[in-house]
Amino acid sequence: MIFTDKWWALVLRGIAAIIFGLFAFFLPGITVGALIVLFAAYALIDGIFSIAAAINRTDRSGHWGGELLRGILGILAAIAAMTLPGITALILLYLIGAWAIVTGIIEISAAIQLRKVISREWMLVIAGILSVLFGVLLIANPGPGILAVVWLIGTYALIFGAVMVALGISLRARGRHPEVEVGRRAA
Repeated sequence: MIFTDKWWALVLRGIAAIIFGLFAFFLPGITVGALIVLFAAYALIDGIFSIAAAINRTDRSGHWGGELLRGILGILAAIAAMTLPGITALILLYLIGAWAIVTGIIEISAAIQLRKVISREWMLVIAGILSVLFGVLLIANPGPGILAVVWLIGTYALIFGAVMVALGISLRARGRHPEVEVGRRAA
């Protein structure tokens, strides 16, 4: 029964993510700086709950190290976002742009190398070119790029939050009815 007595921590993490995601979508006029502050608050809360889950785990499976590391990284991300908010948004945008360019180049290279093995390798070339163009446009036009990143982060936060809430509720139900899980394993 991993974390069944800590189900509420997952639900709180999920609710925080959903609130953050809603801010990203329904308040598009909010400044990127304010959104970064919200991200920092979310990362801090998520980090604290991750550390608490690692320290207070009820199972002794030995998988607590990853959760502890995740919590520490979340707190460090929150500190970085609060101390360098303008740079945080710009660096994130440039990292996404660079990632898209490198990914596109790799896709084009793979298409060239695989042209004798696969058919329609031109589709991979087109995907690579689109990735490179996206990366270049993102780096060249950071203003609209930041808004797009905010929406992507908002989408991620909503989906992640919904999954965490559902998982927390599932663990709560499992904690109340542990015999259901045992019965399923026996079947």
